[in-house]
Amino acid sequence: MVRKKTRRTFLKKIMGSFLTVLGISSGGYYYANRIEPSLLELNELEIKHRLIPKGLEGLRIIQFSDTHLGFQYDLSQFKKLVSKINQLKPDIILFTGDLMDEPNKYTKLNDLVPILNNLHAPLGKYCIFGNHDHGGYGSEIYRNIMESTNFKVLLNQSVKIKLKDGSRFYLIGIDDAMLGNPDLPLALKNVPNNHFNLLLSHAPDLAETAAQYPIHWQLSGHSHGGQVKLPILGALIMPPFAQRYPEGLYKIEGKYSLNLYVNRGIGTTRLPFRFMAKPELTIFTLKSSSFT
Repeated sequence: MVRKKTRRTFLKKIMGSFLTVLGISSGGYYYANRIEPSLLELNELEIKHRLIPKGLEGLRIIQFSDTHLGFQYDLSQFKKLVSKINQLKPDIILFTGDLMDEPNKYTKLNDLVPILNNLHAPLGKYCIFGNHDHGGYGSEIYRNIMESTNFKVLLNQSVKIKLKDGSRFYLIGIDDAMLGNPDLPLALKNVPNNHFNLLLSHAPDLAETAAQYPIHWQLSGHSHGGQVKLPILGALIMPPFAQRYPEGLYKIEGKYSLNLYVNRGIGTTRLPFRFMAKPELTIFTLKSSSFT
């Protein structure tokens, strides 16, 4: 009861700050609630590393994250997103967690399945758990729906992505940091030395731990880019494990050097707004490089 009351108080304070700065009559409320959440931004980046074989040059990976279906984001919007992803002709599709806002309360699972099934990528579809995928006893609901639509769920494990010419890299996925049990040593157990390794972690702040292992790039979500960012106040929603690295590209130094990219996600949670934090699809292109 105390936790619920504290959470309500916290959200009321955020809402108060938000409305005070934007002003209801200014149209800011309408923009943040109805306009910006639909302004999908496509960001394109190159993933460069000396361990990426020449045979993988030009391989296209699309990351999407944090749809939070059932809160503000619905299946008609998700259909449009899937169509956009397919139009971009990815070789690999990656989902970095939080499919439904409350999996155990989501009533349209049967309608969701064919939409997820319609995502196409010749080298496979892969996903990891986010905190909302575990929340509300949702773990098996999420796993079952993703596996039934030909996604490979990476739960502290790796998979080898291999082309016909023998070119390969390793895709690694770990469990969520908030409600799961991420285990990097277990995930890396079957990964040989001297190959390019790409990590999926819903929580971006785990990058500092990941930099202690031979991982070269990490892709994350969870933060929503702060979801609502205001002048002076900054980001209003900074969840645990997404407070140091809220969005974009970072270089993380540790025992190894790691590049982290944090995707702002698609949907919203807690508050039905986005402001200065547009939803995002990220398109990565692999490129061999003489530098790390």
